[in-house]
Amino acid sequence: MVSPFDEQPGIHKVISGYTGGEIENPTYEQVCTNATGHVEAVEITYDPDVFPYEKLLQIFWSQIDPTDPGGQFHDRGESYQTVIFYHDEEQQEKAMQSKLEIEKSGKFSKPIATEIREAKRFYPAEEYHQDYYKKNAFHYKMYRKGSGREDFINRHWGDMNG
Repeated sequence: MVSPFDEQPGIHKVISGYTGGEIENPTYEQVCTNATGHVEAVEITYDPDVFPYEKLLQIFWSQIDPTDPGGQFHDRGESYQTVIFYHDEEQQEKAMQSKLEIEKSGKFSKPIATEIREAKRFYPAEEYHQDYYKKNAFHYKMYRKGSGREDFINRHWGDMNG
């Protein structure tokens, strides 16, 4: 989820990590047990005057299968569920409105499973997870294609991804 946001005008930083659970300083191995309550997430620092929150939401939606409650593509389990974490009431309202628009769009025959939750403390992932798509470009591209993610995105979100 880093690459769609990285290096966009108004995006200052995108950090891979974990949030939503109760365990402090979780490791990747702990999060993957699906026993921490955490999900893999990104923390985005941005300039809302250049890159508005609504655009963050649009890009987020266009990178996922919002109907899958069990994870994303080959990544299965609680830690791979899609969630929008909000930091204030305005973000919550905009996130809920964007979800409603997706539900009403007719793009999907199944219910939208993506949750909208209040943000909890964010824990940066281990260094080898940061900028993974750059550090392991070939593997990342092969996984994106082999997992079905790329085809799904093109089929369902092509109009949003140019």
